[in-house]
Amino acid sequence: MKKGLGIITLLALLIAGGAWYILSGAGDFIRVQIEQQGSKYLGTTVSVFKVDLALTEGRMTISDLDIKNPVGFSKEDAFSVDVIILDLGEVINEPYVIQTISIDAPEILYEVDKDGKGNLIELKNNLAAALPKTEQESAPASQDSANPLVIVENLTVSNIRLKLNFENLPTGDFNLDTKTYEVTLPTFNAGPIGQPNGMPADQVGIAVVNAMLENIITAAKSQAKKHLSKEAKKKVKQELEKQKGKLLDKANDKLKGLFN
Repeated sequence: MKKGLGIITLLALLIAGGAWYILSGAGDFIRVQIEQQGSKYLGTTVSVFKVDLALTEGRMTISDLDIKNPVGFSKEDAFSVDVIILDLGEVINEPYVIQTISIDAPEILYEVDKDGKGNLIELKNNLAAALPKTEQESAPASQDSANPLVIVENLTVSNIRLKLNFENLPTGDFNLDTKTYEVTLPTFNAGPIGQPNGMPADQVGIAVVNAMLENIITAAKSQAKKHLSKEAKKKVKQELEKQKGKLLDKANDKLKGLFN
């Protein structure tokens, strides 16, 4: 089993080989693979506390997954979540099926640097660089036993706690009162991934994270636009009130002069 296998590849191989039930150390091996491959493709540190396999239930649980911000941003985590659950489906023949990947209550940071570049966009660009560029590169390698075909039927991300941070974004004379705030995003679903014939397992993890980032970046940009628009309107109103006050003072002075 080659060292570069991702999490989905490892699961598919263990299931197909009928040996996973005796591998008491499989969870720790998968944890290491998530950290190594995740860090490689995202270009930042990925850490996982624990991976548990519930063999009789066909379920895997990933606990405490953290993704650090890319270089050039704050030292906060870009993404952290307590639990990710994978429910396995068809595991007898290729393509192997993961019915649902459930991610609940992740904490996600959308941060913008002084040049207006977003941390999540940086992570997505790093992933894009790892995706195949040609049809030949992405062609299913069904005869490669170390790279089986996999389908993910559904990805569900719920109760997203999104923090937006514009502290480092220059705004010129337009001083924002609030540059950091939090919102809760609605549940979203993505998938299927790899249908109808399956996707090489070493590409599935990238596609799953890419789908999640696309959705969250779109939502984050929308929330940021709403917030900045609201702040701008508030500033305009404040400025109008100031100007209104000045005009009233001038008018009162003129009125006083008329009756002196």
